[in-house]
Amino acid sequence: MCEGIVEAALRRADGRPVRGMRVRVGGHPVDPEVIEQGVRVAAAGTAAEDAALDLVLEPLSVHCDRCGARTPVNSATALAACPACGSVDVRSAGREDVVLESITVDAPAAEPARD
Repeated sequence: MCEGIVEAALRRADGRPVRGMRVRVGGHPVDPEVIEQGVRVAAAGTAAEDAALDLVLEPLSVHCDRCGARTPVNSATALAACPACGSVDVRSAGREDVVLESITVDAPAAEPARD
């Protein structure tokens, strides 16, 4: 996943140094430090090596059809039973994806003036 993020940023940058990346991760809980470290390793030696990472996490939530509670998923148990009432009549809601929302790049080098 981290290699894919860096590859996508480099394609968008079109040879310019990447200074920042905003990445949205939806789905199961992830450790932001692990994602950041993975991106750093994947970016080593590339034009994105020193890029800042703005990571936005959107965990799944579950909706209980019995009590109506909507709670964020912070464990595998929450996917199986409602944390509020214990009912197993739950369904997950949210997106499971990784999106490179934006990048910040250096401006292209100015071409020398022609006389």
